[in-house]
Amino acid sequence: MQAVRYDAYGATPALVEIPGPDCPADGVVVEVRATGVCRSDWHAWQGHDPVTLPRVPGHEFAGVVTEVGPQVSTRRVGERVTAPFVCGCGRCEWCAGGDAQVCPDQLQPGFTLPGSFAELVAVPAADLNVVPLPDGLDFVTAASLGCRFATSYRALTVHGRVRAGDWVAVHGCGGVGLSAVMIATALGARVVAVDVSPPALRLAGELGAEVLVEGGPDAVRRIVEATGGGAHVSLDAVGTSPTAVASVSSLRPRGRHVQVGLLLGEHATPPLPMGLVVARELEILGSHGMAASDYPAMLDLVASGALRPDLLVGAVIGLGEAGAALAAMSAPATAAGVTVVRLGLA
Repeated sequence: MQAVRYDAYGATPALVEIPGPDCPADGVVVEVRATGVCRSDWHAWQGHDPVTLPRVPGHEFAGVVTEVGPQVSTRRVGERVTAPFVCGCGRCEWCAGGDAQVCPDQLQPGFTLPGSFAELVAVPAADLNVVPLPDGLDFVTAASLGCRFATSYRALTVHGRVRAGDWVAVHGCGGVGLSAVMIATALGARVVAVDVSPPALRLAGELGAEVLVEGGPDAVRRIVEATGGGAHVSLDAVGTSPTAVASVSSLRPRGRHVQVGLLLGEHATPPLPMGLVVARELEILGSHGMAASDYPAMLDLVASGALRPDLLVGAVIGLGEAGAALAAMSAPATAAGVTVVRLGLA
């Protein structure tokens, strides 16, 4: 099959011919019709989140089941599917309790498994991890759900506990942040979007953000003023020390900070203002994807039109362009929205 692969950290990912994946006994093989280009893949490519090499990246995908392992009972060949970027083992107490996203034996396409920048990708424990797609949901849109959108949905609904009328501050308007803007707005919240990119802020406004704030040293003051004392919920959708600190600092008393952006390398231990956390009784929460069992509620909202992840798609490219798109994340973004690779008949 054709796949995009890098052989060393920072080396330009190239289109290569490699053997297709074997089907796990408890899993399936999916013919990839679309796959997202995500900053998490960029972190792995840079070596911030170490992976074994060589590596086929990609973890946000949608496609058609082409092979089913003998231990699988719920999936079938020809089914249109997606999967979360965290694949649970299907055997532990966390998977049994519906929390596969924190499974200690989790596997991740693009990180611990060959990824979806390829014509075929294998998914283990398919009865647990594979999610059927609604008939009306196209592959390009579905490919944008598996990491950024699903992570934002769970961050806001489970951890943030967002209610209608709450102020929600979103720090960073890339794929995760724009997803959060859309979802929070759909939940009836009032959204403050923060970013250094004018195109990203414009798109955040189009998606429902009520207040647009340019990122920088004055951002916290502007958020506190706009919200009348601070946000009820604040998300760091970037994953840097400054954005994590700003997110916590922009909360009102009893507010909730949700860390969504990966904090890696020099940003792994940000100097959070714990004095504020104590004095204001703030909550500090982490969010790591969403289990497949939680997808139906989100997909119902997508099918109803209440959520429009298709509006987040910026560029649609071919597999041969995926390596360059991943490498381009090393430079500041010049356009808003997420990039999706389309394969075959998607």
